[in-house]
Amino acid sequence: MSLKVWIDGKLYDKEDAKISVYDHGLLYGDGVFEGIRVYAGRIFKREEHLTRLWDSAKTIRLAIPYTRDEVKAAMEQTIKANNFTDCYVRLVVTRGVGYLGLNPNKCPRPSMFVITDTIEMYPREMYEKGMAVITASVIRNHPNAISPRVKSLNYLNNILARIEAADAGVSEAIMLNHEGNVAECSADNIFIVRNGQVATPTTTDGILEGITRNAIIDLCSRMAIPCIEKTLQRHDLYIAEECFLTGSAAEVVPITKIDGRTIGTGAPGPITKKLSEAFHRHTREG
Repeated sequence: MSLKVWIDGKLYDKEDAKISVYDHGLLYGDGVFEGIRVYAGRIFKREEHLTRLWDSAKTIRLAIPYTRDEVKAAMEQTIKANNFTDCYVRLVVTRGVGYLGLNPNKCPRPSMFVITDTIEMYPREMYEKGMAVITASVIRNHPNAISPRVKSLNYLNNILARIEAADAGVSEAIMLNHEGNVAECSADNIFIVRNGQVATPTTTDGILEGITRNAIIDLCSRMAIPCIEKTLQRHDLYIAEECFLTGSAAEVVPITKIDGRTIGTGAPGPITKKLSEAFHRHTREG
């Protein structure tokens, strides 16, 4: 059976789900999106994802042409049409069809589509043994360009960082900000552990405020694990006892090597394991 994709109020077979070549989302990367997980039929952190979508759209002066309730209904309809109980949702809003030229006022109505599908970011072995990463030469956007806090359709610097990772034979790359401090990875937030304390870059360090990141910070609080948001440098990564990534698609992934340097013992650490297990329970408990 062909997967169904929701586009502006209608369900289409995956093969027939198309947008116009004049859509400014395609022509200029003019739009925003969210990646959302569904566990046991429940859209995980639905309200947080929708709030971030609306915040991203507001920042780029894009008026989402649907209410939050209509967007929720569209996601539910698409999940149900594909008979999923566990899946990944890609929710996209573009500036819509316009003319050749940057002027967004030439786009009379934004467009929205919802994709539901399965996703596997990394091999299972990496979750059990850890992954190696590098530091990319490509940095995150300067906050006065397009804020990294906007989840926009233009991911070119992230993609270039991921190409560097592939060239180095690893699956992810750490991106620095314009000041040379640690921001995040190409598609995930980053955490370190040192002296029993968990630390992650702040929202002013060039990160996207990850929904899974916030869930991990909340879990640390619940489990009485010290956790702080602070500016980190590469030195902090290299001397960390543990390191891990978080993301909606990736969930929680241990890092055991950075730029060829072994992190901690070279195996996933105890706090990483504890948080990963707690997150797994959290996604299924409600």
